[in-house]
Amino acid sequence: MERTAKPRVFVTRRLPEPAMAILHEHCAVSLWDNVETPIPRDELLRGVAMVEGLLCLITDRIDSEVVAAAPHLRAVSIMAVGYDNIDRAALAARGITLTNTPDVLTETTADLAWALLLAAARRVVEGQKMIERGEWGPWYPLQMVGQDIYGRVLGVVGAGRIGQAVLRRGRGFAMQLRYHNRRRNPTLEAEIGAEYRTLDDLLSESDVVVVTAPLTAETRGMFGAAQFARMKPTSIFVNVARGPLVREDDLVAALRAGRPWAAGLDVFEREPIGPDHPLLTVPNVVLTPHVGSATVTTRLRMATLAAENLVAVLYGRPTPHIVRHE
Repeated sequence: MERTAKPRVFVTRRLPEPAMAILHEHCAVSLWDNVETPIPRDELLRGVAMVEGLLCLITDRIDSEVVAAAPHLRAVSIMAVGYDNIDRAALAARGITLTNTPDVLTETTADLAWALLLAAARRVVEGQKMIERGEWGPWYPLQMVGQDIYGRVLGVVGAGRIGQAVLRRGRGFAMQLRYHNRRRNPTLEAEIGAEYRTLDDLLSESDVVVVTAPLTAETRGMFGAAQFARMKPTSIFVNVARGPLVREDDLVAALRAGRPWAAGLDVFEREPIGPDHPLLTVPNVVLTPHVGSATVTTRLRMATLAAENLVAVLYGRPTPHIVRHE
């Protein structure tokens, strides 16, 4: 490959200007110059052909075909915490470094989990739709009754950074805190009084179940009919992790059967979803379009960190955000 003074990099979507400025300062940059539209597959394969670095998004499938099309690739930086869209084995086989953007979106995503939790519990979306349809009539004792959150049991599945942030917020609501994780976390237990439970016990005890677990071969489809049947008929189910953790057909059936009582979802098995999705036929559901990190400050920090990670690896500088190949 003909060398330039700066390493060549390809960016799969235009990023906020501060992040692009970092890349342009240190690299020879080419990109899919579109803010909203995902890069077509053929453009991705062409884009990586001569580059040493790739900055991609969670919507880009970086598999063995992409790796094979990029013979000079040394580093992949993803503007996300999760990286289930990336074939890590293919990267490892070539010695390609992968980085992600943890920490910067922790609190923002935890905020959204609580927004979904409260909106589902108090039927916020149902109430707005009732007003829009002109159906808000005289007050009566059982009009739009929801579920209390204060003082109830909060169960979090996946007690990583985001899960811990969700649990900490529960203290402000005087909630009893439960968590399920691959490994127990004595520090978390001592710090905020969260109690470890098996998944089955957490589901049966909790008034609110919030999912923040990573998507792996073991966790894919971990929430199905059997798990929903264990939940209380007054419970709220919230997923801000990854859609494929949940079998959506089972969730729809469970909601119609009244267990759980309601759900709040930011992620889905296949994204984006359309207006004919079965979840939209269930009244007690609050849906958002995968916006867990979508605040101005957080998205800017994510983009900037992704750019800094890529530059660090290409120039042989240390970065704490390398994803270790398993």
